[in-house]
Amino acid sequence: MLAHLGARALAGALVVAGVVTLTFLLVHAAPGDPVERLLGPTATAGQLAAQRRALGLDRSLPAQYAIWVGRFARGDWGRSIATGRPVRALLGDAVPPTVLLVASSLALSYLIGLAVGAWQAGADPRVDTALSVVTVTLFALPGYWLGLMLVMAFTYAAHWLPAFGATGIAADALSGWSRLADRLRHLALPLTTLTLIGIGGAARFARGAMRDVRSQPFVTTAEAKGLTSFQVTRRHVARNALIPLVTLLGLSLPALFSGAVFVEAVFAWPGVGRRLVEAVQARDYPVVMAATVVTAVLVVAGNLLADVAVAWIDPRIRRGPRAS
Repeated sequence: MLAHLGARALAGALVVAGVVTLTFLLVHAAPGDPVERLLGPTATAGQLAAQRRALGLDRSLPAQYAIWVGRFARGDWGRSIATGRPVRALLGDAVPPTVLLVASSLALSYLIGLAVGAWQAGADPRVDTALSVVTVTLFALPGYWLGLMLVMAFTYAAHWLPAFGATGIAADALSGWSRLADRLRHLALPLTTLTLIGIGGAARFARGAMRDVRSQPFVTTAEAKGLTSFQVTRRHVARNALIPLVTLLGLSLPALFSGAVFVEAVFAWPGVGRRLVEAVQARDYPVVMAATVVTAVLVVAGNLLADVAVAWIDPRIRRGPRAS
């Protein structure tokens, strides 16, 4: 098991390296000059050239990449071209909001999705069809479109929830429950957007996994012994259906993080995704690269945790091939 996790960790490191390299090439190939954006249209050619030399942008791409990798490996993430702030501090402020949003969405999506999928697996055809239409529709909706629709409904039409930011203007003057309520009200719409889309995928997968398990002979034997439908589901169906669902959890993390980028941009949520979008627009290379590394590492770490969870659920994986 340890050898398997070590191999997966090595593969994850290679994935991170590949993503970072590809991002470096793409962001430098994109049109737009960060120095011109920084100095403005009135800057002279000499000023532009001096600023490029100061930022190291006058070197070749391989040289810039090698310098960036060396500095990043030493813990020097550089400074933002657009703001001048240290990139580590800039992203350090952005990681907790992203983790809060993604982790909350993941928990709610799977709790509700598994419940809906389990209901579908044992429901009559009409209920199953109706729920299938709803879950497939949710799964197919673009996150940014759903977010904008929720803003129109709950912010502009109903005036119930704020649409932008993580806190209100007067948040610093609040304390205790009032401060928590303000934070939850700002979290509601971005969290609902990500969760609704996640429920669709989790419910569809849970339905299929539980139906596959229900068709197995050991489930028929358990029913023949007189166990109730709830007992059969809890003791036999749910545990065996968890293995592919936990695997799906690891596979869904990249999509969840990529979806969070657009959702954070729509709701001005102060997370890594919003910082990444702003940095791409400003051609802020150090921030783009560091945000890419952070996101890729979080995705790889999530997949490794999913592997550990699968091994904990299925003892055969812990014991290795000899168990079979």
